[in-house]
Amino acid sequence: MILSTAYAPPIQYFAKLAMGGVHLESHEHYIKQTYRNRCHILASDGVKELIIPVEKGASEQCPIREVRISDHNSWRSRHWQALKSCYGMSAFYDYYAPDIEFIYRKKQTFLYDFNRELIETIASLMHLPICIKETSSYNKELPEDFRLAIHPKKPLEDPYFRAKTSYYQVFGYPNRGDFYPNLSIYDLLFNEGPLSPTLLRKSIILPH
Repeated sequence: MILSTAYAPPIQYFAKLAMGGVHLESHEHYIKQTYRNRCHILASDGVKELIIPVEKGASEQCPIREVRISDHNSWRSRHWQALKSCYGMSAFYDYYAPDIEFIYRKKQTFLYDFNRELIETIASLMHLPICIKETSSYNKELPEDFRLAIHPKKPLEDPYFRAKTSYYQVFGYPNRGDFYPNLSIYDLLFNEGPLSPTLLRKSIILPH
């Protein structure tokens, strides 16, 4: 199974990590308008998008590992304040926040490195054992390819995933009568804490 890099990716992405045997695409070119530099969290007024700004020149001709993070508009501070505003009242925010905030303060240069460290930190906090191998070269067509399938605007059908619809959300069910599926892993982590791996696995549909 192959995944692209992603910023605090959706639950669907982490369900793939929980399945094991994942390869992380490290030789593609950067693709705009994807989870590579954005995530969706739940705010009091609905779903909020957080976008990591990248330096000029990060086009679809730029190798993914060479995409540099921009410090434009103090995004690290703004993203962290957004997370605190959205999840500060959740059951497990105070428990996990210090380890995650540390990554935002480190100021990684490259998007790929920042994303990977954040994913590995979140998995560790969840006690979710993952083993990520990087691709050794770029291949346009591969089996079990989710590099473009997990997409914020044009998701493709996923035969191995069904969004879990029963966990507690601070600004969702049951407070407002709505449930927002497949948000950033932050939503599951801060709301459900140690139960996160169990809920991830319940969303997995095993192949016959």
